[in-house]
Amino acid sequence: MQLTSSSFNDGQRIPGDYSFCIPDPAHRVCLGKNLNPQLSWSGAPAGTRSFALICHDPDVPGKGDDVNQDGRSVPASLPRVDFFHWVLIDLPATLSEIKAGEFSKEVTPRGKPGPLAVHGARQGINDYTGWFAADNDMRGDYYGFDGPCPPWNDEIVHHYVFTLFALDVDKLALEGKFTSREVRAAMRGHTLDEAKLTGLYTLNPAVAL
Repeated sequence: MQLTSSSFNDGQRIPGDYSFCIPDPAHRVCLGKNLNPQLSWSGAPAGTRSFALICHDPDVPGKGDDVNQDGRSVPASLPRVDFFHWVLIDLPATLSEIKAGEFSKEVTPRGKPGPLAVHGARQGINDYTGWFAADNDMRGDYYGFDGPCPPWNDEIVHHYVFTLFALDVDKLALEGKFTSREVRAAMRGHTLDEAKLTGLYTLNPAVAL
C-alpha cells in the first residue's frame, strides 16, 4: 500500500498552509490556515473494509521548561514524546483520497466538533485538547486535524508521520469520544496493511530544513 500527497513530498517540508502556526517576524509565530493536507492511497489489500488514519509528531519535548521561552532553547538532546495531530477512523473502503481542507479549514478555538465527519467517518480528539486544557480562551475537545506548531525555539526539525491503516472491519468498536491510544488498541488484530508519509516542519529560523 502507498500513501502520497500533492501538498508535500515524503521527507520534505510541510507548507505553512497546512500548519496550526506559521513564522511571524513581529511576534515569532501567528496562526496558520490549518488546512488538512491532500492525501491519496493505492494498493489496499484484498479484504479491506475500512481505513483509519493517524498523524503524530514523535519529536515533542518531554519537558516543557524551555519551550517558547525568550533567551532559551529546547536542546536537541532532550527526550522526546509523541503528540497526536489527527485521529480518523471508519473511512470507507471505496475511498482513495482526502482532499486538502476537506476535514479542516482553519484554527478553531476550543476545537472543531466531532466525532462525526464527512464520508461517514469519525474523528477522535487530538493532543491539542490536553495542550490547551489550562487556557480559558482555547480549552476544549479538539476533534480531527490540527496541524504543526512546534516550539519556535526548538533545536530540531519535527517530523509529522501520517499513517494509513487498511482494516478488515467496517467500523472500529469505539463509542463517543476517543483518543489515538484507544484507536490503536481497537485496531489490534484487524490491520491488514499500513503505509506512511512523513513531512517536516520547524518554526525556528535558526534551524535549516
